[in-house]
Amino acid sequence: MSLKTRPTVPIAHDNNPELRRRRALVAAVSAGFGLGAIATSVPFMASLAPSARARAAGGPVEADLSDLAPGGLKTIEWQQKPVWIVRRTPEMLSRLQQHRGELRDPDSEVAQQPAYSRNDARSIKPEYFVAVGLCTHLQCIPGFHPEIGGTLGMNWEGGFYCPCHGSRFDLAGRVFKGVPAPTNLVIPLHRYVSDTTLMVGEDAGA
Repeated sequence: MSLKTRPTVPIAHDNNPELRRRRALVAAVSAGFGLGAIATSVPFMASLAPSARARAAGGPVEADLSDLAPGGLKTIEWQQKPVWIVRRTPEMLSRLQQHRGELRDPDSEVAQQPAYSRNDARSIKPEYFVAVGLCTHLQCIPGFHPEIGGTLGMNWEGGFYCPCHGSRFDLAGRVFKGVPAPTNLVIPLHRYVSDTTLMVGEDAGA
């Protein structure tokens, strides 16, 4: 007995209104997802772009000295680090010669400062001391203690004290012997734009 093959009848897909409607709906939904993905990716990609602050993090920073009183300290941010500016009085400067024998590197022989800061005051202008405010032991932030004696002992002549591990620095950022910090405080590149304006992060040779 022979089996008769049923004839195949082509389906006219393109002539089916319901199918065309479904295809149009699928295409519209797909396009919507695509546009949505693009729209959400724009703010995400923008968030990956460096901010203005990040772009400027390595650039020089200007500091106004007009409001810095004698004996006072001002802190600014440069390269995401605190930078101290101390306006030393003549009496503060006179103390820098009284404890040289107690210092680990009194002549700043370790290269931690520009050539123009390799002196007893470690500065361009003796009146102003500019230094990165991070202890050279473990990068803690020392406190400013300009007063003589007090809780730091009768032999304390003013300077910076790190409470984390007891490192001490004088008013020129020079480290004392017998403390964890191995070296003096770092002096950044700097220059004076005017008598009351300091630029940190670049010098006259930049």
